[in-house]
Amino acid sequence: MNKISKLIVSIDFGEDETEVGELISENEKIYFKYNSEFIKKDLKISPFKLPLSTRIYSAEREPFDGLYGVFNDSLPDGWGKLLLDRKLLSMGVSLNNITPLDRLAFVGVGGMGALKYRPEIKSAYNQELSLELDEIAKNTSLVLEGIDTDILDELYQMGGSSGGARPKVFILYNPEKEHIIYNQQSPPRGYEHWIIKFPSSSDSVDIANIEYAYYKMAISCGLEMNPCKLFKGKSGKLYFGTKRFDRNKNKNFHLHSASGLMHDNYRMSFMDYGHLMDCAFRLENHISAYTKIISLATFNIFSHNQDDHSKNFSFLMDENGKWKFAPVYDLTFSFSALGHHSTMVASESKFPKKKHLLKLAEHYSIKNINEIIEQTKETIANWEKYAKEAGVTTVSMKKITAVLNTML
Repeated sequence: MNKISKLIVSIDFGEDETEVGELISENEKIYFKYNSEFIKKDLKISPFKLPLSTRIYSAEREPFDGLYGVFNDSLPDGWGKLLLDRKLLSMGVSLNNITPLDRLAFVGVGGMGALKYRPEIKSAYNQELSLELDEIAKNTSLVLEGIDTDILDELYQMGGSSGGARPKVFILYNPEKEHIIYNQQSPPRGYEHWIIKFPSSSDSVDIANIEYAYYKMAISCGLEMNPCKLFKGKSGKLYFGTKRFDRNKNKNFHLHSASGLMHDNYRMSFMDYGHLMDCAFRLENHISAYTKIISLATFNIFSHNQDDHSKNFSFLMDENGKWKFAPVYDLTFSFSALGHHSTMVASESKFPKKKHLLKLAEHYSIKNINEIIEQTKETIANWEKYAKEAGVTTVSMKKITAVLNTML
């Protein structure tokens, strides 16, 4: 496979595709230059690290292997990266020879958000197919175990651009017909863009039910979250699904993670919810941004979601350049590798409590913090009600209850 030395970056909000600029790889460095016509549109795709300018940009090697965060956000992570690496190996390509531009070319026009990359390295598999969730779940487990599967191309095409550690696929779902299809093109009438997750080998058997219960709790706490549901396979097994927030019918939104915006290496992060609040306010230009972030921090603390790293917070920009904090996602009962919250609360990561939320709220002049905390604690105190409604097993319910009781 020939190395990619130049990519044209464009942005497509669903009607007209506009060239953003060029990525060029030369002498082991990656350069980016905005298209002069795009600069006139005043669409700030990455306002902190890549402001609109006629200069030639080159990012530091760290944290994103020479890419700017806005382009790194397009790359698959976790499950998606595993699929892409397996696909490359199946093609006889050495992973040591793959550059970030090569990986972006594999993403092509099929990534999250609104950015597209050309020339695109296309998969041989590109057609509509009906989906059977149990079969996909079976094959995802084989990929995780390192066993080749007959549908590697299909899995890559469906989930190769996705982030996160758990296996997942992009699908089109018709709520009225209760029907799922896969299609890279625009959704047929009645179909919506969704993501379905599958359990990893370390997950409990009812991981989908647990995440669904957390979705219900988050909504009760007043957090904005896209619709979620449990999809059932022929075997009766349930899989967690959520409607994509970077798509609305044929409309696309530009997506930028907090990690990408602030060039934060989420695996070795020193980010605080205060940094996220500053970021949200600068983008939204409204004090309501503070409340959104501290409400999410409160939920993550008292629900014991320690997987609250900077790639699990995102922002969306529309075709007019207006930014907003994206609906929250990946909320579930979780432990981090070190037993700390991935994002600090007023500089505390191991045992953040109410006093740290109050300190953060005082700094940002948030007046209703006590109401936010009480509403959140009251909701999470009813965890077992949400768990039973979601079909969480008794074993998992009691295990999580024991931990949550120490938080409340």
